[in-house]
Amino acid sequence: MTASTAALTAHDTLRIHGYAALDAGPRLVVLGGVHGDETCGTAGIERVVAELDAGTLRLLRGVLTVVPVANPLARRRGRREGERNLNRLFEPSVPGQAPLDNEARITNLLCPLLDRHDVLLDLHSFQSAGEAFAMIGPRDNSGTLEPFSRAFEEGQLALHLGTPRVVEGWLDIYAAGVAQRAGGKPVDPAEVAFGKGTNEYMRSRGGYGVTLECGQHEDPDAPGVAYAAILSALRLLGMIAPTPDAPPPAKPTLLRLVSVVDRLHEEDQFVREWATFDPVSRGEPIAVRGDGSVLHAERDGFIVFPNGEALPGTEWFYFAVNSDRDLTNEASSV
Repeated sequence: MTASTAALTAHDTLRIHGYAALDAGPRLVVLGGVHGDETCGTAGIERVVAELDAGTLRLLRGVLTVVPVANPLARRRGRREGERNLNRLFEPSVPGQAPLDNEARITNLLCPLLDRHDVLLDLHSFQSAGEAFAMIGPRDNSGTLEPFSRAFEEGQLALHLGTPRVVEGWLDIYAAGVAQRAGGKPVDPAEVAFGKGTNEYMRSRGGYGVTLECGQHEDPDAPGVAYAAILSALRLLGMIAPTPDAPPPAKPTLLRLVSVVDRLHEEDQFVREWATFDPVSRGEPIAVRGDGSVLHAERDGFIVFPNGEALPGTEWFYFAVNSDRDLTNEASSV
């Protein structure tokens, strides 16, 4: 055991709260603080925990498990990562192999926890300005990258979280980014697997999950977005009492990620400070490379996750377009 690993064992504890109603029902797990500088999910979870403990919120059926701070080391350090991104390579260590870092140790605890649940709500925030949005996985498919058969249920969860936008296509574009960096050479499957996070793991275990990006890290409204989303998920699943005469959820705009652009050099700069979901028109300049070449929008679309502080060789921004998917009328076997 290394000195750093021993220190983690001594100082960091994964705090998990569990609530089980006497009547059987869905099993929901909610994660906050997967990234240490994203505190809104933690605040929303703590508020729900306080209400459940006080009896002002009552679980009618099923099991609710919440993890306010999924990465204690990253939170203690006040930064996104402890030793690496917890929301990448989210799978248990190979049996008999010692975990290589802090995040592997956490994953070894969280994976069995997720295995015992049906539904995951993972609460996050983002670095740039922008409105809250939900991220969902693929449509039902039997492919090799991310086979899935619960798209309708997942879409309904995203629909009921109340965000103005829902985004699909994460793993497809992550894999495309890996291929792009390979420059025509064979892609190492392990590099694609590195892009799999909490939701991808949940889907691989027969469940489904939604990531809710509650707003910018410092947005004072973000904790309330997280809190409301947890209650909305519980209501949708019939785990708490419904709101009388509640109107149906508004239909969000659905976007599909279609590309990712890496920052190659420290001199690469955006032409202006972009916010997530800023619209761009075909031909509009987005950024200037260090060699002076200009990156233009190849079509009408939207900037997603722009990160002016991205390190060279990492994702700089994503690009999305309007999707033809309809979450309110999606074919499903359920």
